[in-house]
Amino acid sequence: MSIATRSRVNRVAVAAALVALACAGAARAQQADSTHMHVDGAMRGAGAVPAAAPADTHAFVMPARDPHLPPAEDQAKAQLDASPRHGEFVDIPHGPGKKIRAWVVYPEQHDQVGIVLLIHEIYGLSDWIRGVADQLADEGFIAIAPDFISGMGPGGGGTDSVASRDGVVKLVMALDKDEMRRRLDDVMRYAAHVPAGNRKVVTMGFCWGGGRSFDYAISPRLSGAIVFYGVPPDTASITRVKAPVIGFYGGDDARVTSTVEFARGMLGMIRQPYDPHIFAGAGHGFLRQQSGRNGANYRATQQAWPLALAFLRTQLK
Repeated sequence: MSIATRSRVNRVAVAAALVALACAGAARAQQADSTHMHVDGAMRGAGAVPAAAPADTHAFVMPARDPHLPPAEDQAKAQLDASPRHGEFVDIPHGPGKKIRAWVVYPEQHDQVGIVLLIHEIYGLSDWIRGVADQLADEGFIAIAPDFISGMGPGGGGTDSVASRDGVVKLVMALDKDEMRRRLDDVMRYAAHVPAGNRKVVTMGFCWGGGRSFDYAISPRLSGAIVFYGVPPDTASITRVKAPVIGFYGGDDARVTSTVEFARGMLGMIRQPYDPHIFAGAGHGFLRQQSGRNGANYRATQQAWPLALAFLRTQLK
């Protein structure tokens, strides 16, 4: 067999393997009760999601606020009010006559530092997202939290112009992926010119925003992507991922967690770094709903947050 013929055969074999893996992953993603990962305190690697822990007869009591963790949803406003860090709203250009409103928080540092681009949940730019931004600034990063529905609300407003949370959700879900990428591109351009920044950016997204963080990992300008309980890109896009990705998932969130093995397999085929962690007993949205799941969400937060910080310190140095 000639060298050219062997090369063609090898390319066909790799393509066939990718198609088979994509089909298998898509089928698994459609099964909400699929199980794919095993426990390591978090859960890592291939295996099975453990069954839910037996009911605890002792109700979980949320401890006092831990200053080394991001706030839970009901703690966020107090953190913002007490923060000594400089935070401000800015308007980021987004085409002729359009702007994206964003909350930017700066650490108290003497040198240039890395930037974390936060991508909110389906609930828009909430106090909780701003509280997470403040926590990241406390850890030494510049945090930029855009309102990705800027201009879509009543009177051309954003999240704070919408009368109800359900109304915010509808606007977020109406934001298609192409427009979202254009908005992320504009925020990235802004981030690259923040004088106090070192021009390195990692995205961090939650729920809907976790999926968008994973999607945007195709950007060659991105230093990394953090995914909190978000689904991976589709088959056509996932093989274009260029940035290292780390993911955090609830063990009792099978709708999302059932897609992890597909992402792991597809990214493994192209030798792209992907480090998923699944936390036993935790549900969807555990970082915001820390008091939920009888303590499992809080334990997941305690384990996930230091891992996220370690990833940021590696990718943004």
